[in-house]
Amino acid sequence: MSIFLSSPAVFCCCAKNASELWESVISGNRNGIRRVTALNEKEFYAARIDDSLLKEKSSARYDMRIIRIEEKCIAQLAGKIEAAKKCFGAKKIGVCVGSCDNGTEFSIAGHREYFKNGNFASDYTLEMQGADYVASYISEAFGISGPCMTFSTACSSSAGAIIKAAELVRAGICDAVIAGGVDIASDTTLLGFDSLEAVSSEMTNPFSKNRHGITLGDAAAFFLVSREDFDKNGIELLGYGESADAYHMTSPDPSGNGAMRAMKQALKYAALNPDQIDYVNLHGTGTRFNDLMEGRAMQSVFGEYKVPCSTTKPMTGHTLGAAGALEAAVCYQTIINNRGSENCAKYPLQIWDNEQDPEIPVLALTDKNYKAGGKPIKICMSNSFAFGGSNASLILGTRE
Repeated sequence: MSIFLSSPAVFCCCAKNASELWESVISGNRNGIRRVTALNEKEFYAARIDDSLLKEKSSARYDMRIIRIEEKCIAQLAGKIEAAKKCFGAKKIGVCVGSCDNGTEFSIAGHREYFKNGNFASDYTLEMQGADYVASYISEAFGISGPCMTFSTACSSSAGAIIKAAELVRAGICDAVIAGGVDIASDTTLLGFDSLEAVSSEMTNPFSKNRHGITLGDAAAFFLVSREDFDKNGIELLGYGESADAYHMTSPDPSGNGAMRAMKQALKYAALNPDQIDYVNLHGTGTRFNDLMEGRAMQSVFGEYKVPCSTTKPMTGHTLGAAGALEAAVCYQTIINNRGSENCAKYPLQIWDNEQDPEIPVLALTDKNYKAGGKPIKICMSNSFAFGGSNASLILGTRE
């Protein structure tokens, strides 16, 4: 069975839709990354969405910033969702959302009230912080009654959500699934990653010997995953792979073995050889541990074939639970925008200082110095490697 992906809904610091995302990743637009001050008065670079672009108040049961971002994004899919409801019925449409933020706005405010007065505010309930709410909101907003799930496996959350969506469709449980992710670079997130000494003091500089870590960001990205090709674009989820190396709570397996297994499983599922992949969107967080292990994993999988690759996190920030879906959207746009231009392919750029860490195997990073060949871009891989060794690889493309 073919599993089709609709054109994506996208909302992040550098794009209000999928077309703007494409323009940002091919131009190297970093204007959305700015210095912010956290509640402890420490400054960070963060790829936060401008609040002026959001509604002042969400229509959701619980109004919070993450829901306002999700609401703005998912509206882009409203027409397709209604078409799917008419085609399949509300009971055959599911929701799978990847996210890591459980209402931290309420948590911080609630605990401040508790420590000040000894009681939580009268309107505070733990339900506000339920992990399910980012998915429940979509079901409620569109009147959908199929399976509704939230995935929280850190940076691979929304890649896992897309994989589960495909499995639900393939099993006949659903005919279509709204799948993707949403997350925010809240103060809780910034301070948490800073405590791990993982946040860069500068804008992220992945794969460079001069890198200092990650730049966190807000984002939402969603697809309609279905057995029907609602956009008539012919782009499928050709394959996917997951692994769980459980090497360490926060550090990846330095050998890259877990990441390698996810990529190889995706290739096997898609019945593709490594040299049939035209572009890889790397996880590329800019931390030493990730960059080293991903370089080793890429070498293990692709060998002498230097597949064009880049990480788009220097433009979007590392959007955590939303990253897998956002970077799948980059791959989708790469395929769509290169149709009919086989001899002058455009790739998402690698933005960095061009000084590769000598410990990392040489990668064909598509920076401004990369010389594109004449190979068409029809099949792309997107990698998401998370805390706890939760690894996922998606392969998008067309077999035409």
